[in-house]
Amino acid sequence: MDAEAQDSFREFVENRSSALLKTAVLLTGGDRHAAEDLLQNALIKAAGRWQRVDEPEAYVRQILYRQQISRWRLKWRRRELTVAEPPETGAGADSASAAELRLLMRGALARLTVRQRTVLVLRYFEDLPEAEVARILGCSVGTVRSTTHRSLARLRALAPELAALGPRTEAARSQPSRDFSPVEVG
Repeated sequence: MDAEAQDSFREFVENRSSALLKTAVLLTGGDRHAAEDLLQNALIKAAGRWQRVDEPEAYVRQILYRQQISRWRLKWRRRELTVAEPPETGAGADSASAAELRLLMRGALARLTVRQRTVLVLRYFEDLPEAEVARILGCSVGTVRSTTHRSLARLRALAPELAALGPRTEAARSQPSRDFSPVEVG
């Protein structure tokens, strides 16, 4: 890699690593250490091809998704880490409730399977259409839809407190892609 490409890569890492780490944290179910490893491996792979990359962020995100997919396709399963209980509420009720909500969401996401979590992150955090998620995951659009539906149902079962955040109509219940609201992690 020449000096110009190195500078370009350094600048990209400095500017975008925070946003990419948030995605990696969601993909790993809130395991920050695994997310850092995932992002580091993705950046190493991207650095090797940096001069040939047209869309750097899209390329690195694609690597993140594919590495996470590879993890769930392994025959052996890694044990997922449980998330600690939320801390006691402090003086600021709004910030405490937001932190509590993030912890609740992170804990619920961590208890989903890797595939379910990945589909939800791609659909709702990354805001990708079903067809794009299917292309990334190497499956059909119908599989994405059914996985999304099952993932949201499991998320509601794991964290019923999330349903209390807002009223839902019958029309909203029939459209599972509209009722998952990602919470900023980090």
